[in-house]
Order: sequence, then structure tokens, then C-alpha cells
Amino acid sequence: MKTLLRLLTGQTASGVYGRPRGGVGCNPRIILGLLFIVGAVVYNWMSTTPFTNEFTGREQRLAIATPEEEVALGLQSAPGMIREMGGTSRDAAAVALVQKVGQRLLSSTAAKETPYRFEFHLLADAQTINAFALPGGPIFITEALFRRLKNEDQLAGVLGHEMGHVVGRHSNEQMAHSKMWAGIGQGVAVLLSDEHGRANTGQMVGQMLMQWRTTKFSRDDELESDALGVRFMLQAGYNPEALIGVMEILAEASGGRGGSEFMSTHPSPENRMQRIKEVIARERAGK
Repeated sequence: MKTLLRLLTGQTASGVYGRPRGGVGCNPRIILGLLFIVGAVVYNWMSTTPFTNEFTGREQRLAIATPEEEVALGLQSAPGMIREMGGTSRDAAAVALVQKVGQRLLSSTAAKETPYRFEFHLLADAQTINAFALPGGPIFITEALFRRLKNEDQLAGVLGHEMGHVVGRHSNEQMAHSKMWAGIGQGVAVLLSDEHGRANTGQMVGQMLMQWRTTKFSRDDELESDALGVRFMLQAGYNPEALIGVMEILAEASGGRGGSEFMSTHPSPENRMQRIKEVIARERAGK
């Protein structure tokens, strides 16, 4: 606490810029750090677009203004992502099932009315348990996860969850958040650096702050996508309890060697199961 007070008042062991010990001065580090923090917040406000999401009712600030720009980004990124994950699956029947379930979800929900270009891909990667969506519509599931699913309803749960990320515009929103919190983290690092400008602990604290905030946004997005996935499953005539089964599969996988990339920055499957049960009850009650 004493160290923090000395930092905020500009007081050092030898005084503040030649002033007697115990005086109060204007520390340039504090000014610079605050400028970083305030600048990051102001830049975020001025450079992002406000948006009320029609699927969630939530107010968002987005780095990319229009869905068409998101579509262009997703389509541009998709080929590289497919190459990185070993290409698309050569199991024609499995590929057809993924596309059939995806199209059933799409045609039964309001997602079909959006400008997004939904594509459903089965990737050949048999080691990485993963499913993800790119901005604008491309959705991917790996063979490693697909082979663990027990039925079509569980597949619908995975794909519906990823559709939730797309219509929730989560990648877009996270881009806006990450820029702001990177600036705030840099400001905190400057504030907590020593009198010689060495970051040391300050830099670590700034990085931890940025990581904590961006991870929190990611976890909130996962829960929101679970809720949207349940809604889409019900609208398409799938059993939403199957999404609980997916969480059980992921919980089991996380205990194995290598864990599951699908759950990095995600809430624990156990916590998600309870939330999914609550959402199912609420959606069936029409609330």
C-alpha cells in the first residue's frame, strides 16, 4: 500500500524530482499511463460501431461495422484454416451428415434471414477435439470431435452453438474489446513501472489484466452461444438435452492426454450443463 501511495503521489526514496522527501509531485509515468488508458477507451468508443443484437437483445460495440465485411473476412480466412487443420474430411457420408444437419438448423431459424453465408465443414483432423466458427458464417468441426458424438442431436448441438457465435457477432466484438484492453494493459504497465521506466511487475500485471478481461468476454460468449444453440435446436426439432451430452463428452475428453482445445477459455462443461438446463426450461416455457 505504501509503495502504491508513493507511486500515485510521485514520491520516491530521494524525493520527487529534487523536492524534499514526502512532497507531492506530478509523476510523468502516471500521466503517460493514464493517457494510455484514457486513449484506449476513447479510441474504442470512436472507432467501434454500436449495435443492438436482434438475437440476444444485447448492446454491443463492434470493430467491423457491417455483416458483409464479416462475411468477407470469414471467407478469406477459411481456406487457410482448412489447410491448417489437415484439409476437409474424405468421409463423404460424414461430410453429408454435417451439411444436412447444418442446413436443417439454418432453414428452421431466423439465422436464414441474416446476410451471413453459413457453410458447414468437417475437417480431417482426427486428433484435435474442436469446433469453431469464423466471422460471417463458416463453421467447422473436426473428425476428432465428430467421432465422439453419439447421435445427430448432439451434432446439431455443436453446430447450433457455433451458429450462435456467428449471429452473436462474438469474433467482431472480441476484436473491439481486445484492442481496448491491450491499451489499458499497456497503461497499467506504465503506471506500475519503476522510476527508471522498467516494466517488470507492471508489465506482468498489465498482461494479466488484459488476459483476464478478454477471457471473461470469451466465457460469456460461450454461455450466450449455448443459449442460442438450445433455441436453434428447439426450432429445428432437435432434442436440446443432447447439448448436455456434448458437455459430458467434452468433460471426459478434457481428462485425457492433451485435453480439448474446444474448451480453452471456455467455462467448465459442468458449469455449462447447469446453465443449459436452465435455458432449456426457460425456452420451453416461452420466456
